[in-house]
Amino acid sequence: MTDTSARRLLILRHAKSSWDSPALKDFDRPLNTRGRKAAPLMGNLIAARGWVPDLALVSTARRTRETYERLSEGWSTPPELRCCEAIYEASLPTLLALLRRKAGTARCVLLVGHNPGMQELALTLSGPRPVDSLGALAAHFPTAALAALNFSIADFADLQPATGTLEAFIKPRELSAGPDE
Repeated sequence: MTDTSARRLLILRHAKSSWDSPALKDFDRPLNTRGRKAAPLMGNLIAARGWVPDLALVSTARRTRETYERLSEGWSTPPELRCCEAIYEASLPTLLALLRRKAGTARCVLLVGHNPGMQELALTLSGPRPVDSLGALAAHFPTAALAALNFSIADFADLQPATGTLEAFIKPRELSAGPDE
């Protein structure tokens, strides 16, 4: 991304959460063992690819905050962090509005949230692409999976559906020693 008007959006579904306490509210569920292993794997991948974001927009749910903490623990320069209650159970229009309003001119933005919103957002923003590249993303967006999209815009306020280029869709199990979904 050398173009001065290029922006990258990293869409990450939270890592696997625990269901050990049935009385616990969904919002308060922590990560399970597999989730605690997957998040730093994905964080290392983000760093290795040079994708450490300038801005992180993270749902206020416990599992997304824990995912972000483990994801970013190895980054030398942590991004600006904004925890956003609106991301929890957000609809596609809410997520688009949030990005347009809060991401501004950040070069790279990380959005950590929940399904089905993360998958819908990635599919909606992805522009024309070969059917093969759509297949994995459309089929399943597992926990801790990451979609990286590039846009030729100067400001996220200009974000529009079908204008992004899907650079990568990566699942933790595809990484060496990655947890199974």
